[in-house]
Amino acid sequence: MGFIPFTLIDFIDIFLVASLMFGIYRATRGTSAPYIFFGIIIICIAWVMVRALNMELLSTILGQAISVGVIALIIIFQPEIRRFLQLIGMRQKEFDFISRVLSSSRKKEEINTSPIVSACLDMSESRTGALIVIRQRDDLQFIIEGGIALDANVSVSLIKNIFFKNAPLHDGAVVIEGSRVVAAKCILPVTQSDVPKDYGTRHRAAIGISELTDAVVVVVSEETGSISIVKSGQIKHNLDPQKFPTALKKILGQK
Repeated sequence: MGFIPFTLIDFIDIFLVASLMFGIYRATRGTSAPYIFFGIIIICIAWVMVRALNMELLSTILGQAISVGVIALIIIFQPEIRRFLQLIGMRQKEFDFISRVLSSSRKKEEINTSPIVSACLDMSESRTGALIVIRQRDDLQFIIEGGIALDANVSVSLIKNIFFKNAPLHDGAVVIEGSRVVAAKCILPVTQSDVPKDYGTRHRAAIGISELTDAVVVVVSEETGSISIVKSGQIKHNLDPQKFPTALKKILGQK
């Protein structure tokens, strides 16, 4: 008896399938999806067994359940599928040379960091939680559409009023483009990466949006009052208030 032939194409096929499964695992980690997958596998094994034992009625029932399983999976895993496809689309920008050339040809409006810095320092002293997303070149429309449109000039009083504990817009993130606050109460995707357990929802959300876009995110902790800056999934945590203005300018590419 000869061995089953194993070629380079077979190796590539196995590698791609393993990579796909790992990507799905990362996208669904921390959710109930792995348990649902396990349940599906059990149903499939049971279906094979009842067919082998010629149990016609049970085999028919399980077969019908499996036949409509694809539609059921799309409905059940809609948030995970959306996040997975969104991640692929966002990663595609790394290979989109045309978009890079066009975006580099546009002059980026320099952001006045003074009101952002002043508001964050004040909120740090008063232990007021804040989540500020500063747009760079990537489009944040998919985040803005989920929030409340504002389109107002950036100011210390506006930022502090938005994140005031009893204010209706304090829950969520603020998106800043240039000199304008374009939206508030925006919901950000939470990172699925391994992060320290002491990071709260704001820090996880800041890391999540920075993994998908080139935005710079400023976080003020409600529990400790510490200020953090996040970019490209990397976080500068618990910054010295005196060094925060310089650190923000540096990460934004300003002198």
